[in-house]
Amino acid sequence: MADLVIRNASIVDGTGAPAYGGDIVIDGDTITSIEAPGTAQAGTREIDAAGKLVAPGWVDIHTHYDGQVTWDPEVTPSSWHGATTVVMGNCGVGFAPARRGTEEQALLIELMESVEDIPGTALHEGIDWQWESFPEYMDALDSMPRVLDIAAQVPHAALRAYVMGDRAHDDDATTEDVAMMAKLSAEAIESGAVGFSTSRTVLHRSKYGLVPGTTAPGEEVVAISEAIGKTGKGVIQIISDRSGHDCPERDWMVDIARNTGRPVTFLTAQTPFAPEGYRDVLAHAQALQEEGVQFVPQVGNRPTGMLFGLQSSFHPFITHPTYRAMRDLPLDERVAELRKPEVREALLSEEGKAMSPLMSRWDHMFQLGDPPDYEPPREASVAATAEREGRRPEEVALDWLLEREGKALFFAPLASYVDHNFDAIREMVSHPSTVLGLSDGGAHCGLICDASMTTFNLTHWARDRKRGEKLPIEFVVQQQTQRTANLYGFTDRGEIKPGKRADLNVIDFDNLQIHAPEMIFDLPAGGRRLVQYVDGYTATICAGQVTFENGQPTGARPGRLVRA
Repeated sequence: MADLVIRNASIVDGTGAPAYGGDIVIDGDTITSIEAPGTAQAGTREIDAAGKLVAPGWVDIHTHYDGQVTWDPEVTPSSWHGATTVVMGNCGVGFAPARRGTEEQALLIELMESVEDIPGTALHEGIDWQWESFPEYMDALDSMPRVLDIAAQVPHAALRAYVMGDRAHDDDATTEDVAMMAKLSAEAIESGAVGFSTSRTVLHRSKYGLVPGTTAPGEEVVAISEAIGKTGKGVIQIISDRSGHDCPERDWMVDIARNTGRPVTFLTAQTPFAPEGYRDVLAHAQALQEEGVQFVPQVGNRPTGMLFGLQSSFHPFITHPTYRAMRDLPLDERVAELRKPEVREALLSEEGKAMSPLMSRWDHMFQLGDPPDYEPPREASVAATAEREGRRPEEVALDWLLEREGKALFFAPLASYVDHNFDAIREMVSHPSTVLGLSDGGAHCGLICDASMTTFNLTHWARDRKRGEKLPIEFVVQQQTQRTANLYGFTDRGEIKPGKRADLNVIDFDNLQIHAPEMIFDLPAGGRRLVQYVDGYTATICAGQVTFENGQPTGARPGRLVRA
C-alpha cells in the first residue's frame, strides 16, 4: 500500500500546463506516481479530492520569520495559507551572526522591531540565542521540527554589526572589514544559507539611524557577492528606493548578476513619482534574462497594504495631542472617549505634529471590509466620500475608525495603486521576467498583513476579480510554486511530478475565502500581530504528511531547514 493517496483530484501541477484529473500516490516524502482518476493503488491514508483543486505547496520567498521560527513550530500565519516553504532573512535584517551576551543582540532586535514592526518585547522573550555564527544559527534552526520548511539568508546589517561593532552604521568599512564580511558570507552559504540580503532604502531605519549597509559603497556589496559567487550557490536579494532607470544601485546590481552568475532579485513596484518606471525595469530585466543574466524583479500580487486602525501602529490621528493623551487606554475606553462630542471636536481641530503624508493621503484610504476588498475604486476612498457628503476627510476617517467598536481597518496601499486599480500589478505579475514575493510573512505585525497573498493569488486573480482581467489558474499557481522554487534552487519541489517532494495543497477552490485581518495578542510577552484567517484549505501536506486539515493543525511537524 502507498503511504498516502489523493484521489480524483483536479491537478494544477505548477508547470503552467492545463489542469487535469488524476490520483496522486505518495510514499514517504515523495510523489511516486500520478495515475488516472480512481485507478491508483490503495493507500494507508486516502484523501478524496473530488471537486477539489490540488496544487504544489506554496513557496513564499519573502518573509521575516527569522525570530519567530525559534519559538513557533507552526510558523503562522503563512502555514494557514498553504505555504510549505518560506525564505526568511530578507531586506538585510536578521539575527545571525551575533555575539552572545552583548549589545549586538539588542541592536539586531531593535533593527527588526523598527524595520519590520515586530514587537521587540516578543523577540527578547522568544529568542533563546543558541548561536553566534551563522552556521550555528543554521544548526539551531535545524534542531526544531515544524509544519513547513524554512530557508535562511544572511543579512547585511547583522554582518556589519558583527564585523564592525559600533562602526556598523558608518558609510565606509575598511578593506579588512569588507574582506571579513565576504568571508563570513561565503561560510554562511557553505553552511546552507540560500542567499544574502541588503537594504538600500531610507524607509528602513531605527533609533540609531539607517539600517547598517544602507549607504555602504556598492563595492562592499559587490565584494560580498563575489565571494558568494565562488561557492556556486545563493541568491542576492536587494531592496532599494528606486528600481527604474534612475536607480543608483542598478549598474552594480547588474554587474553582480552578470559577473557572479548568481540570481539578483530586487523589489519592484509602481510608484507615484514614476508611475511608468516599472516598465523600464521589466524591459531591462527581460533583455538581461535573454542573455542568460539572472536579474529578477520581485513583485507583489497586490499593493503592500498598510492597515490603519485604533489597534494598529498608525492611523491619521495618532500624532494629534488629544489622541496621544489617551493612546495607552484600553481600546473600549479610547472608543468611548472618541465618541464624546467635545473630544471629537478637539481632535478634529488639531493637526498632528510631524504628520506623515502617508497618513493623510485621503484618496488612497479605503474601508477594508469583510470580506476584504483590496481593489476598491477611487469613489470608495475617504476623499471621495467626504466630497460626496460635504464633510472634511478627517470627519469621515474618524467615523470609520470607530466602526466595529474600534476594530475597523482602513486599507492604505503604499504603491502599485496609482490608478486605483490593479492593471499595473497584473502587468508586473504576468511579465515573463518577474517572480512573486513581498508577502512579508511574520513582519509588520501592527500595520501590514500580507501573508495571505498566497491565497489571494487564487481568490482574486483566478476567480473573483471584477475590475479588470483575471489570470489563468495554472499561471497563478506556477508563479508561487515552480517559479519561486526555481529562483532559489529548490528543484525538488514546486511541481506535482513523480520524484518531486510531496508538498501539496488540497483546496476547495469555490469556497476558498480570506477573512478580514484582526489583531491578536499571542506573541511572546503578549505581543500583538495582525493575522488573517482563511477557509477552504481541505488539507496542506508537507513532506508527505498532512500538517493541516480543514484549517486545523494535525500535530504533524515534518518541516525542516532547507540548506542551499
